Amino acid sequence: MFGGGGMNPRKMKQMMKQMGIDVEELDAERVVIETADGDDLVFDGAQVTKMDAQGQETYQIVGSPDAVADAGAGESASAVEGDSGAAAIEDDADDAGIPDEDVALVAERAEVPQSRAREALEDADGDLAAAIAELE
Repeated sequence: MFGGGGMNPRKMKQMMKQMGIDVEELDAERVVIETADGDDLVFDGAQVTKMDAQGQETYQIVGSPDAVADAGAGESASAVEGDSGAAAIEDDADDAGIPDEDVALVAERAEVPQSRAREALEDADGDLAAAIAELE
């Protein structure tokens, strides 16, 4: 057996923060996974957790999926890609050509509102690292 039956959640969070791991619960209403064989998996009311460890994002979905012939989630091939469950479509960029995904990433990393992140990205000509450095 493995010791005391579990770890204090507060201590676990502290250890994960020290290792550079950030965990966030997402308020997802529906998750769709489009498969190559045509039977899509639809999770309604699933628990979704996003873990960011050293720049690598991992999503965990807990729930029971329904297999459907075509969930209709992706009118385009990239409809289920993206961050925070939002559809990532190439047209989702402002006039300067800054993708919304980049704005969200800079806002999250620098812990600033998306409006400030967008301004920093515009000033840095879309350079993510420079925008984050400017905001920190």
